[in-house]
Amino acid sequence: MKVVIAGDHGGFALKEDLKTYIRELGYDCVDYGTYSSESVDYPDFAFLVADTVAKQENTVGIMIDGAGIGSAMVCNKVPGIRAAVCNDLFCARNSREHNDANVLTMGGRVIGVGLAREIVKVWLSCKFLGFHHSRRVQKIMDIEKKFVKCCDS
Repeated sequence: MKVVIAGDHGGFALKEDLKTYIRELGYDCVDYGTYSSESVDYPDFAFLVADTVAKQENTVGIMIDGAGIGSAMVCNKVPGIRAAVCNDLFCARNSREHNDANVLTMGGRVIGVGLAREIVKVWLSCKFLGFHHSRRVQKIMDIEKKFVKCCDS
């Protein structure tokens, strides 16, 4: 599985640590920026992550901004993306096992490195459980289809 990661200035320091940690866990990790702590607009980076995940099989995304909320909003605008803000271990596990999340967002100003590493480890190791959760995820995707005018670009 390939992991694409990005962050804005509020998530830069945490992203830098996590990309190294993800590689230590044995995953292919690609850094989409930002590459400094200078102010940038999180929607630009969140879109890069979400667009890549939507277009590439066997790829998940991680986006870190100040709180994780804005990036989740951006990512969830991209068809096929199920982004979840996870600032604790329960939400990380639940988002993958029950909701088949394919993008993880976190707040670099909300959680520390130790917890973020544990969240990433849990999130990457959990698998979608399927069963009755499949029906619910399909309902999410059906709602998306009602509003998406064009999926191909």
